[in-house]
Amino acid sequence: MKKTSTKKSLIAILVNLTLFGNTPALSAPVADSLPDIGTTAGSTLSINQEIELGDFYIRQIRAETPLIYDPLLTKYINMLGQRLVNHANAVKTPFHFYIVNNPNINAYAIFGGNVVLHSALFRYSRNESELASVMAHEIAHVTQRHLARRMEDIQRKSPLAWAGALGSILLLMANPQAGMAALSGTLAGFTQGIISFTRENEQEADRIGVRILNQAGFDPYGMPNFMQTLGDQSRYSSKLPEMLYTHPLPDNRLADARNRANQYPKKSIPESQDYLLARVRILTIKPTTQSYAQSPYTEEFLNKYSQGTPKEKIAASYGRVLLLIQNKKYAEARTILTPLLDAQPDNIWFIDAMTNIDIEQSQYAQAITRLQQAFQKHKNDPVLQINLANVYIQAKQYPKASQQLFQYTFNYPDDLTGWSLMAEAAGKQGKRSTELAAYAETMALKGQFDRAINYLSQASALVKLNSYDQARYDARIDQLRQLQQRYSQYEK
Repeated sequence: MKKTSTKKSLIAILVNLTLFGNTPALSAPVADSLPDIGTTAGSTLSINQEIELGDFYIRQIRAETPLIYDPLLTKYINMLGQRLVNHANAVKTPFHFYIVNNPNINAYAIFGGNVVLHSALFRYSRNESELASVMAHEIAHVTQRHLARRMEDIQRKSPLAWAGALGSILLLMANPQAGMAALSGTLAGFTQGIISFTRENEQEADRIGVRILNQAGFDPYGMPNFMQTLGDQSRYSSKLPEMLYTHPLPDNRLADARNRANQYPKKSIPESQDYLLARVRILTIKPTTQSYAQSPYTEEFLNKYSQGTPKEKIAASYGRVLLLIQNKKYAEARTILTPLLDAQPDNIWFIDAMTNIDIEQSQYAQAITRLQQAFQKHKNDPVLQINLANVYIQAKQYPKASQQLFQYTFNYPDDLTGWSLMAEAAGKQGKRSTELAAYAETMALKGQFDRAINYLSQASALVKLNSYDQARYDARIDQLRQLQQRYSQYEK
């Protein structure tokens, strides 16, 4: 294991507190015997301020980070996250979960209940309980308001450092090297307090996370087991796992996690088919960096699953279908997928894959019929909605696609995929104002307000004077200008 300098470690610790501390979210309170010491913070940042900061940050992340916008994975990770949140205490803000295409093991929470997971977590977690343990830990950072408490501590010890720390964190989002340098200067003078505070945060997040894990029906041993994986990575690799820079793992932390897991009765957790399918799907996504060679490991992984449990064998077949689709071998992919779909006709993972094959083989009517039948059992499912809209576009049924997407973007206004398809469907129909308005929403979601306002201004100029559409576009311009003005304070 490489040793890092004290300064670098301390900087990483504050990055942990800024990226991992968060606000609580909406859920029914659950009885908890643990001390609720985190929720008292608030003199520095109110809940509403944290939510606003979180919205600002997540827009920057969309613009600068390779988020995975796959509807199936988005649905899975948010359902898993909400299952955990439903068993957390002191929840005061909505939670949203995101996946970044990144081969380094890490996870963090930012202001406002936004939790970001690196895709590598699916590679290194061995079951759903281990993955859920990472999420439960981050949820605990949020509900205990660790970031707000840290900011209060900074303000109390050095009032001028508060603005510097926040500014450096924002700089770190856009320029890691410059952000680290700025944080180095900001932290001078009270580094020892940061060390002890961080250890307390981690211990608190661990014990609350284990309780959430158990209450939500997962194996509480998932947390110490995943910690052991991190520890093994640090021992057998020349490079320290990224997660350990921001989540220190002294020996007593692993021991404490095991002791806490021992306090709960052992239970047999059924293997999660959705987790296995999500894991395979993540592993077949092409990486964004050459430092991680996907193919050899993916083949090895699928071969292992093909010799495993019945559910693992199904996941291996599904993974091979996805690889065949990537390689444009659609007939072979259909041959493997057909018996899977026949056995599980309501499985949305399989419906989605067969829809892709149908599109590539121009069998649009078959895809539409299958999706409409699936709607009868899975009403308002976002994966089916976005799939149907996409099929309509590919089949050149643009008015139906637009109708579908108007409803989808109303229900899921923060989904870039919906707005991108909306722009495509409108453009194919020659509806330039609608196309520009949809593009504006994609820019706004990335925090690019000037471009969003420009698109909406063009849209407003194209429609009839004093029409409903013009009033709608102009009202949206006013909203975005107000948002841009409020968020400008965080960019300085």
